[in-house]
Amino acid sequence: MPTEVIGIDHVYFSVRSLEISEAYYDTVLGEILGFRKNSFHLNKNPHVQYFNRHFGFVIRQARAEGDFNSESAGLHHFCLRVNNEEDVDRAAAAMRQAGITVSIPAYHREYAPDYYAIFFTDPDGLRLEITNFRQERRDRMDNW
Repeated sequence: MPTEVIGIDHVYFSVRSLEISEAYYDTVLGEILGFRKNSFHLNKNPHVQYFNRHFGFVIRQARAEGDFNSESAGLHHFCLRVNNEEDVDRAAAAMRQAGITVSIPAYHREYAPDYYAIFFTDPDGLRLEITNFRQERRDRMDNW
């Protein structure tokens, strides 16, 4: 019998400027999406962790130079799920009010009939997305 993964525990990103990224994620994850925050040192390196009931999102200063490129091997984008379309709209409005460039909330039916999302980019060029908890995912969870 395979071992079941029950969730993502944490996601860890290296950033060009901890100060700039911390200010950005304080707004996006903290103020807009309600994550809590703590800071810690690991091997004498400062880390900032944002967390909610489901997982942690950790940033730390990058140790090497270079730009993020979503078309290279590695991470393409990171998507957060909210409960419904209204939550996507609310997040987009709050981001705009905070001066963050974000796409217009829209359905992307090429992905799923009820796929509703916004897209934005962090200070290091990491592509981020917020999408609704669409029916396909609800059915999968309920009928696993």
